Amino acid sequence: MNSLIIFSLLFLLFLLLGIRVVFEYKRALKFRFGKYISTLQPGFRWIIPIVETIQIVDIRVITINVVSQEVMTEDNVPCSIDGVVFFKIVNPEMAVLEVEEYNFAINQLAQAALRDVCGKVELDTILSKREEMGKNIKSIVEIETKEWGIEIIDVKIKDIQLPENMKRMMANQAEAERSRRARIILAQAEEQAADALLNAGRKIDQSPSAIKLRLYQTLSNIAAEKNSTILFPFPEEVLPRLKKED
Repeated sequence: MNSLIIFSLLFLLFLLLGIRVVFEYKRALKFRFGKYISTLQPGFRWIIPIVETIQIVDIRVITINVVSQEVMTEDNVPCSIDGVVFFKIVNPEMAVLEVEEYNFAINQLAQAALRDVCGKVELDTILSKREEMGKNIKSIVEIETKEWGIEIIDVKIKDIQLPENMKRMMANQAEAERSRRARIILAQAEEQAADALLNAGRKIDQSPSAIKLRLYQTLSNIAAEKNSTILFPFPEEVLPRLKKED
């Protein structure tokens, strides 16, 4: 009787040791004596203890940081660039069987691709076309990762660190550009004002009454500031008039 109880307890322990629960966002690769057997889907699963083992693979979108890389651009400007890679495992079997550490491998590929892509363009291109640079890095990395059952979702350039002297030069350039635009706008305003005054003068010359009205308006503006006496050294009648044609 005691032997039966012991055997029952050992059998129950044997069953309990083989219980596995696979979450919805994961897959479990089952190996029997080191040989791949199948991929366990989410839910309650049981494996043979000691004989079989499983390796869990997360199939959600995974994010890894690309550490800062020292890059010499095409126009010989040194800068430090880092980024981030978004990828997803679409084939758990290949991700485990084809590459040892896919996180480390993708990180190394992204670093090499970042140095290669950014080293072939000028600094202005990197600063103004980050999205395009990220797409170029993604296209290089995903060529290798397709054989590992991994899909590269996106690659983003996160930060660009420039030397202090380069920052000062860029600030001076931006300030000079703003000054140039301000001078152009001011010159255009002066040109438009001159054209408007020329047109106004032509219209006033066509009517003697307009000249008198303009004179009275000027006198009114002068007198509005403070009480003053205005003297005319000559009568109004001597002002130039346009003779009417008979």
